[in-house]
Amino acid sequence: MDPATHYDAIVIGAGQAGGPLAGALARAGRRSALIERVHVGGTCINEGCTPTKTMVASARVAHLARRGADYGVRVGPVVVDMVAVRQRKRSIVESFRSGSERRLTTAGLDLLMGEARFIGPNAVEVRSAGGTLALTAPLIFINTGGRPTRPGLPGIDSVPTLDSTSIMELGELPEHLLVLGGGYIGLEFSQMFRRFGSRVTVVQRAPQLVAREDADVSEEIRRILCEDGVEVLLETKAAWVGPAGDGRIRLAVQNGGDERMLVASHLLLATGRSPNTEALNLCTAGVVTDKSGFIKVNERLETSAPGVYALGDVKGGPAFTHISYDDFRIIRTNILEGGNATTRDRLVPNTVFIDPQLGRIGLTETEAREQGRKIQVAKMPMCYVARALEMDEPRGFMKAVVDGDTGLILGAAVLGIEGGEIMAALQVAMMGRLPHTALRDAVFAHPTLAESFNNLFATLV
Repeated sequence: MDPATHYDAIVIGAGQAGGPLAGALARAGRRSALIERVHVGGTCINEGCTPTKTMVASARVAHLARRGADYGVRVGPVVVDMVAVRQRKRSIVESFRSGSERRLTTAGLDLLMGEARFIGPNAVEVRSAGGTLALTAPLIFINTGGRPTRPGLPGIDSVPTLDSTSIMELGELPEHLLVLGGGYIGLEFSQMFRRFGSRVTVVQRAPQLVAREDADVSEEIRRILCEDGVEVLLETKAAWVGPAGDGRIRLAVQNGGDERMLVASHLLLATGRSPNTEALNLCTAGVVTDKSGFIKVNERLETSAPGVYALGDVKGGPAFTHISYDDFRIIRTNILEGGNATTRDRLVPNTVFIDPQLGRIGLTETEAREQGRKIQVAKMPMCYVARALEMDEPRGFMKAVVDGDTGLILGAAVLGIEGGEIMAALQVAMMGRLPHTALRDAVFAHPTLAESFNNLFATLV
């Protein structure tokens, strides 16, 4: 093979692990190729975190404007301009993407735009409008991410549908939005579009929203959404979908033995995500996947094929940008620095950007009890927090799971104003192995949200 096509490393996918990894390899003197089929930055910058949280911020402004009188501020009728909301989102995404592209162009790597597929254990073919190029390398890293799952719902091809990407390109406000799925993606868009002014109905097959959370956390989320005017249907299965005339959509749902017909203007599919692996021809390289197509890896992110690694969402597990970036750091440590980093015992924080936010770290109460641990549970409503009351944001509660023998914090859920930031403080305490008493007795500035730890952990006796 032409020596010009041989590299020290090939990275497939310019997401939040692939881009930084390719740059680090190139700066370390490794001849590196980065292959991307759509755009630099991955899901996070282009279709995930950045655009959704930008639109969440716009929705919160609309919400606060309507609540002006609660703060003694009189405002006129609130009008949401979806075209302007969309343009604001596009501008921020373009800014972030351009920054990622600049970092790559200065790293000294080869950025190849096209579709990658394995043609051998250490060989990749790149197909683009300009032709086909074959590459080889002893090290290949897969960071191809995922995409919204399209459920096999009868009649789904007979109606227009939205997913978590296309819904952010709407230039008009849905009259009535049906949201199929009660996970964090569905809930963020449900509250967002309700605040923009749409009627919103959530259809959730499970008995609770955000199924992996404790029941009390999920129920409080349901209560908050309903208070905001979102209709939530639990233990409700979508049976079939079809056109209803005048461009509207008809969704038949079942709850127990009862069937109900929902008619709406738009349908959002928020039923999970699938890995981008089917075009990679992984079997040729000897890379094993699970039944859903996610690549199997060990704790060093090694696949079943020697020299081939998988990072980020494509390997399954927690689908968060910060996990993808940490995957990059593990690879950098092991490949470039001679270390021995693994995913073992990695704390996985996450924040659901509903309002108020849900910040989560570590074990839930349910998980701790299933493990047979001796635990104490500290719980306190946000209406006990002075700062939350001063901001007129008293909804939600804080909950921490504490080891009954050591006093160490095992996990926490903070459903409240800036819940993600409060959770991060608890994560730092967990990383430093501080007992809960250290936070109970600490002197925090008043009035801040952090001082709520004093009273939260004082509930434990």
